[in-house]
This record gives sequence, C-alpha cells and structure tokens, in this order.
Amino acid sequence: MTTGLDTTQPVWFYDFLSPFSYLLLEQHDKWPDVPFKPVPVSLPDLYRHWGHRSGADVPSKRIFTYRHALFRAEQLGIPFKMPPVHPFDSNSALRLAIALRADISAVRDIFRFIWRDGRDPSTPDGFAKLCERVGVGHGEALIEFEETVAQLRRNTDDAIALGVFGVPTFWMNKQLFWGEDALPMVLYCARTPNWLESREVKRISTLPRGDV
Repeated sequence: MTTGLDTTQPVWFYDFLSPFSYLLLEQHDKWPDVPFKPVPVSLPDLYRHWGHRSGADVPSKRIFTYRHALFRAEQLGIPFKMPPVHPFDSNSALRLAIALRADISAVRDIFRFIWRDGRDPSTPDGFAKLCERVGVGHGEALIEFEETVAQLRRNTDDAIALGVFGVPTFWMNKQLFWGEDALPMVLYCARTPNWLESREVKRISTLPRGDV
C-alpha cells in the first residue's frame, strides 16, 4: 500500500538526476529550521506531464546547465564531479531511497555517490556499489517490489497535484519554491510568511496571460 503526502507538512522534492538538488542538499545547514520531509519524484515524469522538454534535448542548454552546476559548486565550495553520463536513469536510486525510507542523511549519501564521486547508479556495477555505500544487501531485489515502484509513481502524482514542475522544490506553508537559487526566498518566507500575502505578490500571482 502506498502512502500519500501530508500536504500540511513541509516537503522537499528531489530527483538524483538533478545536480541542483545535490547542491541544495549540501547547503542543508542553511535551510530554515523546519522538518522538511525528503520525497523522491521522477523528474522526467514531471516534464512529460507538463509538456516540458528536457534540457538535455537542447545541446546549448545542456552544456550551459553542466557549466552552471560546476560554477555554482565552485562558488559555494561544494565538491562536485559529474557522473560519466548524463542524463542517466535515476529510477533505481529513487526506488532505493523509497525502500530504505531514506532520511536527509541517507539521501545525501546517495547524492554524494553520484555527484561527489562521479558515479552512475543506473549501471549494474554502479548500483551494486551504491548499495554497498549505503550498507544494503540485495538492493536489486528491494527496488523491484511493486509497493516500491508504486510509491514512486504516487510521490510523483502527488507532487504534480501540488503543481510541482521541477526539482529541487520546497513545499512550505502550502507554497512552492523551485530551484537551488530559491533558497534565499525560502529563508525569507520562513521568517516573513505574510510577504506572500502582500498586494504586489497577489497581483503578479494572478496576472492574465497574454497572447504569444
């Protein structure tokens, strides 16, 4: 049986496919003092739902994204090494996190295996090494349980129902905050939640859409 999200509680949505999710988690000590629940979702499924094209499909965007991730890592002083291929299939790693009921610390270990050590978790050898890293035997069997597969689908569907369109995304005070660079906004809104109720924020949040 799958478990739905408690949308009254703060959530952090991530996919191991995202270098910016890794970079944001490495700044966990700067996050608001709120018990965010880490929830793995499928970024490709989010894109498919919203009709977004993956940045990897646009050569110039793909190159810029990797350069930007490296730049941010160097700027923040965070160790960073791209895996040997990208994008890779992150489903095995996501299901492993679900099977382990991974907390922030365990999720960080998986991210570091991929984005600090530069490993591909989608290959048989890479996944086996990842399981060793997190101290799990028979990980390949764990991720095939129907309940585990279904939970990933449920997580992604629940995220879509909230309007989540990418990762990393915070859900806090029933509002979405997307992107590694949104952390200052998250911190500000944690301290000053009534900002989102200000006249100008309300005005721009309901702007009519023009024809393009």
